[in-house]
Amino acid sequence: MEASSSGTTNGRTKIPHPEGRVDLQGYPLDMPMQTDGPKSDVDFSEILNAIQEMAKDVNIFFDELEAVNSPCKDDDSLLHPGNLTTTSDDTSRLEAVGEVAPEKNRSNGLYFRDGKCRIDYILVYRKTNPQTEKREVFERNIRAEGLQMEKESSVINSDIIFVKLHAPWEVLGRYAEVMNVRMPFRRKIYYLPRRYKFMSRIDKQISRFRGWLPRKPMRLDKETLPDLEENDCYTAPFSQQRIHHFIIHNKDTFFNNATRSRIVHHILQRIKYEEGKNKIGLNRLLTNGSYEAAFPLHEGSYRSKNSIRTHGAENHRHLLYECWASWGVWYKYQPLDLIRRYFGEKIGLYFAWLGWYTGMLFPAAFIGLFVFLYGVTTLDHCQVSKEVCQATDIIMCPVCDKYCPFMRLSDSCVYAKVTHLFDNGATVFFAVFMAVWATVFLEFWKRRRAVIAYDWDLIDWEEEEEEIRPQFEAKYSKKERMNPISGKPEPYQAFTDKCSRLVVSASGIFFMICVVIAAVFGIVIYRVVTVSTFAAFKWALIRNNSQVATTGTAVCINFCIIMLLNVLYEKVALLLTNLEQPRTESEWENSFTLKMFLFQFVNLNSSTFYIAFFLGRFTGHPGAYLRLINRWRLEECHPSGCLIDLCMQMGIIMVLKQTWNNFMELGYPLIQNWWTRRKVRQEQGTQRKTSFPQWERDYNLQPMNAYGLFDEYLEMILQFGFTTIFVAAFPLAPLLALLNNIIEIRLDAYKFVTQWRRPLASRAKDIGIWYGILEGIGILSVITNAFVIAITSDFIPRLVYAYKYGPCAGQGEAGQKCMVGYVNASLSVFLISDFENRSEPTSDGSEFSGTPLKYCRYRDYRDPPHSLVPYGYTLQFWHVLAARLAFIIVFEVTN
Repeated sequence: MEASSSGTTNGRTKIPHPEGRVDLQGYPLDMPMQTDGPKSDVDFSEILNAIQEMAKDVNIFFDELEAVNSPCKDDDSLLHPGNLTTTSDDTSRLEAVGEVAPEKNRSNGLYFRDGKCRIDYILVYRKTNPQTEKREVFERNIRAEGLQMEKESSVINSDIIFVKLHAPWEVLGRYAEVMNVRMPFRRKIYYLPRRYKFMSRIDKQISRFRGWLPRKPMRLDKETLPDLEENDCYTAPFSQQRIHHFIIHNKDTFFNNATRSRIVHHILQRIKYEEGKNKIGLNRLLTNGSYEAAFPLHEGSYRSKNSIRTHGAENHRHLLYECWASWGVWYKYQPLDLIRRYFGEKIGLYFAWLGWYTGMLFPAAFIGLFVFLYGVTTLDHCQVSKEVCQATDIIMCPVCDKYCPFMRLSDSCVYAKVTHLFDNGATVFFAVFMAVWATVFLEFWKRRRAVIAYDWDLIDWEEEEEEIRPQFEAKYSKKERMNPISGKPEPYQAFTDKCSRLVVSASGIFFMICVVIAAVFGIVIYRVVTVSTFAAFKWALIRNNSQVATTGTAVCINFCIIMLLNVLYEKVALLLTNLEQPRTESEWENSFTLKMFLFQFVNLNSSTFYIAFFLGRFTGHPGAYLRLINRWRLEECHPSGCLIDLCMQMGIIMVLKQTWNNFMELGYPLIQNWWTRRKVRQEQGTQRKTSFPQWERDYNLQPMNAYGLFDEYLEMILQFGFTTIFVAAFPLAPLLALLNNIIEIRLDAYKFVTQWRRPLASRAKDIGIWYGILEGIGILSVITNAFVIAITSDFIPRLVYAYKYGPCAGQGEAGQKCMVGYVNASLSVFLISDFENRSEPTSDGSEFSGTPLKYCRYRDYRDPPHSLVPYGYTLQFWHVLAARLAFIIVFEVTN
């Protein structure tokens, strides 16, 4: 009876065949079956099968009558009390399921109690939950679809019930055909071209030479990884009528675990739980609390007492942990085929893209490090920093009102040297390289994706016609119109209703962007106010470095505001997306992705844009400062320039953001899972060493994010923006990104394999809307890097001085000797008596020369106070401005 209930007869499956009914081994099923007992004219096995089919139909009939005429309650006929099992890690080897003894299967937590039916999906609910009627109807319809069900109570809490689902062969075949699941049907044949003898000899010599070389350490051991057969086969949509064309060695392993769970999930999403057009699907039952969780099982434990090198892998999860999620293999390539087999194509493509992005960061990080080291090696030969360090007789004007003192230009010697590390002759080359790198990265990813799509047989795959979202259907079910393609009536949203919702959503987006601008405005006010406060501080260290202290604290406060606003943005984006009422799930996902990316990108980069392009640009000049609300004087750049502020902003934000993300990705699930295990141990007491069934262990893990891979993609896309948009000001950004991504790959792998429940496998052809966002960031990076070099950096003013005003003017040279006198030429003179009353410093500067100062200097190209037009722009200012505009145009056109 157990064999017939799972769709088998004497271990062989009945499959329709165009030339007659035969089983997988070729035996005709229309002939009387031979048994080991005495021969008889009556085949008792067929009689038992017929009786069972009749009983099944009768049970379904009485179940439907019970649903109508009797009060609904959870069917506990299949419920077994939860027992602690000593789960052995040796029972889930990589061999075929049909070859594993049923006695072992009963204890490994991956099968029903009979040891033959593999668990394909788990549903979890509580007995005390009031939604018993909906669950009863839902589970009755599950059985009517042909799925087998078994219930078991939790070991640690008898109120928690696990519903174990198994899809027999007939159900898998029927729905695999409906879902167009592609399965292997013929092995690929590789034809090697004929070569000449000379070329063959060369190939042999090259092969012998390669044999002497050490093996590539980044490649995975071929002995460790299994031979995944589907990669060496052509595939086609599964068809029961043409089943004899498919490669079926064992019906239990023909559909792998990921495909089985995907088919079961497809069935559950289309089963009704109440009478009504919209009362359908597992997602709604999870939303209204009828079920607490729904997930496929992991393939056993990821740890083993035995070494993988001597005893092999226990299961694919153990293999993924050893060759992918373990920290000891951080330098090796990822087993993408195995990831795709276990987690599905969508997650496999994410890790393929992440690995490709990390690999492409190597040349960018190397060039960026070269630019930094070039600045280190040429530091002693930099004429500008030499002049700054030797300018003990040049007194700079105060950078704030009242409390900021006069200072020697030589006091900013350290900042001038640090600025040279990032702003040197190689910076322009690096900016051009990164602009080309961003384009090459996207184009090469297209090629890499095409190769993966071919290997994974995704080229001809198209998403099935998307169904309407239940929320959209419930909202507009009263208004329907005929679909011209399918010819079926569908809910219809009026054009005016759609436009009004889009206008409200756009208004919400604009309001949130205004909130970001207001936050940046608050940071600006903080910087303006605290620079005077730090200048009057009692500690000499802070008083002498008031600008650096202001910048550092402002960046830290800005980071805290960014993290707080991110929580608010997620809720607002979710609200606005639901308000728009997208028609399909892909439309909802794209709309939500765009909003979240726009919010977080503006939130993360708005203060950086302010420092790069606005800080110190509109301050006026001494005696005529521009003020905020006619009260606060706008902040000026340091005497060594504004680039040091931008470097600090990018370095602190990038390091803190990546550290926080890594903690939240791995630290939070680790803490949650540890706390769950701790409570279980406290409740079990002396039985704490006993293992739990696989479904119990997976239930205690953390579920995957509600938005799938959205958080992972968003983190990497924002990092890509940091790496490319302002990379001219911070050449070490690609190196920091590379180091973070090497850790990120293993963190994500460890999280997926050990800390999260197994996500549902799903298919995808590419990374979706994120590729368009990457293209937009690439275009923006070219624009911003051009402006950073032209406006924020001193590259253009130095170039103009070298060719026009320096000692080498008119000679066509621009070496270090041509920069002699640049610092003095870039500073203007101010008469101290022209200070405004509220800007006049408390000190008269007598501590420098013993007498009150008469003049001070400031960064600008203006005429002296005794000229015909005091403090007017000089001709050099207009030359520098024209050169900056010309550089921006040339940079944009060439890139």
